[in-house]
Order: sequence, then structure tokens, then C-alpha cells
Amino acid sequence: MKFSITLLLAVSLISGAFAQKNDAIAGWIEHKTFVFRAQSATAMRGRTVQLTTEYRVDVSPEAAVAYLPYFGRAYSAPIGTNDGGIKFTSKDYSYTVKQRKKGGWDVTLTPKDAKGVRQLFFSISENGYASLQVTSQNRQPISFYGTILEPKTK
Repeated sequence: MKFSITLLLAVSLISGAFAQKNDAIAGWIEHKTFVFRAQSATAMRGRTVQLTTEYRVDVSPEAAVAYLPYFGRAYSAPIGTNDGGIKFTSKDYSYTVKQRKKGGWDVTLTPKDAKGVRQLFFSISENGYASLQVTSQNRQPISFYGTILEPKTK
């Protein structure tokens, strides 16, 4: 009897914490204030790379800032630079959120002032895990897997 009460209490605490985290993530997404932290990247040819450096996309109402690596095929290379990653700051972007039927969200971010990047498509689960697909004008798409975090307040 004592074990079942303890188990019931533990399950209710865990489900309450899960619901609280779900509400927090929903708020971050709704208010355009979240950080996607990439943990791995998969190129179109299927090669997956575990990321050890902190690569991320910071989304805020003021700007979307991306600092991500790129592995894959580029159709044209930028002249005069050795920067091969996906790095931009966009202050003019469109942002749409779609609630998924089985829980989670699909977020589409389309920068209007970032050269070469067409769209960032986030697929976010209720528990904070996420995937990101980046489509570019001159490169093959690349996918990232990671987590959604609360941005650090300044």
C-alpha cells in the first residue's frame, strides 16, 4: 500500500513537471524567444556528424541569429571568404507556428535579409527535443538535431 502511494505521488510529480515544461516551451515558441542548440548534423548524403562545439540559432522578436556548421554540397562558393557555415543575423523575417495534431509544433522562419538562406524549418516536440532543416539557395539542405532552450536574459 505504501509503495503504491509513493509510486502514484512520483508519477503525479513527473507528469506535473512535464506539463510545466510543455507550457514553458509553448510560451517560448509563441513569443519568438527560444534557442535551438544543435547536437548533431546530417547532410543530404546521410553523413551524420556529432557536434562538440556549441552551435545554435537564437530567435527573438528583434532578430534571428544563426551560428551553424555546414557539411554537404555547395553549388557555388562565396568569393573572398573562408566561412563555410550557416551564419547570419536577420532582423527582417517571417515566422509561422503550426500546432501538430499529436503534440509539438512546426515553426517556419524565413529570413528576408540573409544572403543564401531560404528557410529554417523547426520541428519541436513537447519535451523540448527538436530538429531543424535549413534550405539554402546555393547548397543542399542540411538537418540538425538538438534541443530547445530558454534564452538567457541579459
